[in-house]
Amino acid sequence: MSALEKSMHLGRLPSRPPLPGSGGSQSGAKMRMGPGRKRDFSPVPWSQYFESMEDVEVENETGKDISFSGSEGPVLLLLHGGGHSALSWAVFTAAIISRVQCRIVALDLRSHGETKVKNPEDLSAETMAKDVGNVVEAMYGDLPPPIMLIGHSMGGAIAVHTASSNLVPSLLGLCMIDVVEGTAMDALNSMQNFLRGRPKTFKSLENAIEWSVKSGQIRNLESARVSMVGQVKQCEGITSPEGSKSIVEGIIEEEEEDEEGSESISKRKKEDDMETKKDHPYTWRIELAKTEKYWDGWFRGLSNLFLSCPIPKLLLLAGVDRLDKDLTIGQMQGKFQMQVLPQCGHAVHEDAPDKVAEAVATFLIRHRFAEPIGGFQCPFPGS
Repeated sequence: MSALEKSMHLGRLPSRPPLPGSGGSQSGAKMRMGPGRKRDFSPVPWSQYFESMEDVEVENETGKDISFSGSEGPVLLLLHGGGHSALSWAVFTAAIISRVQCRIVALDLRSHGETKVKNPEDLSAETMAKDVGNVVEAMYGDLPPPIMLIGHSMGGAIAVHTASSNLVPSLLGLCMIDVVEGTAMDALNSMQNFLRGRPKTFKSLENAIEWSVKSGQIRNLESARVSMVGQVKQCEGITSPEGSKSIVEGIIEEEEEDEEGSESISKRKKEDDMETKKDHPYTWRIELAKTEKYWDGWFRGLSNLFLSCPIPKLLLLAGVDRLDKDLTIGQMQGKFQMQVLPQCGHAVHEDAPDKVAEAVATFLIRHRFAEPIGGFQCPFPGS
């Protein structure tokens, strides 16, 4: 069953919001505040980066999507990483459209962000790749414009599965951001420990944004202020006093059938959970720990799938140590272009959106997929 995705069609904006440290921007100024000055962790609406919000319906599924319309250039179809949302591409999008003529569609993959699907538990690579193809068909019909797939982490794997299955007929390029089969497979063993180490709830959106920056999940405050909204949601059952009351009463009723000792312990635990939700009303939109059975399918065989795609390819990494054997050989044979962006965390496109935009823009221009704008010139080739 296909998903309705949250999609962003991003066109030309009046101006690109400056990145932190670039000057002339309120958020940039806040990033440079000295000791004793408080940084602003308040959420920023998507409308500061994008033009419009629309719905896309695929095979009778319903859900939300964010759409940014542009009329010229190729479509960059952006797929986020696990637990993230289309909003993780907000600052990158502002950066790329100031460099090349393009349109952007960023999807909320199933069970992420605002997407609603009939079978949210199915996060297999095959299903999510079909979702991407179905969304392209729903948006553009039989004559889609030239499309380049760009994916981060899980989204990079889904981009490769989509490309290798020929689900986007007008595909002209493919880009993976910080996802390599070897290192991804090695990391799976420690993933549950990482997820257990995260807070389960947050007192507010500001609290979630502050945690994301201070923990290093997102190193760029500007991006965190817009993208964390897509990662967390209000806890269920606390939106109104009546809702909370009915849940607690239901718990008490059920527990009356239990043995006396276990009844009071269990009742107390659930009441404590309700109090926690009241004090910490935000939690993660998706429980990534429950998706473990699909992790192997996302990444196993990914390097050879990537290398076998007969289109120009780009690999952006946070560190050269992430390359596995197959990709090292492929890179030496010139089968894809690679660039290492140091001093970034795993969320490369959020931590260094200007550098990623420059790399993608250069790739597009060199292959004559897009025209430069705003005086952008390709830098000297890297690796």
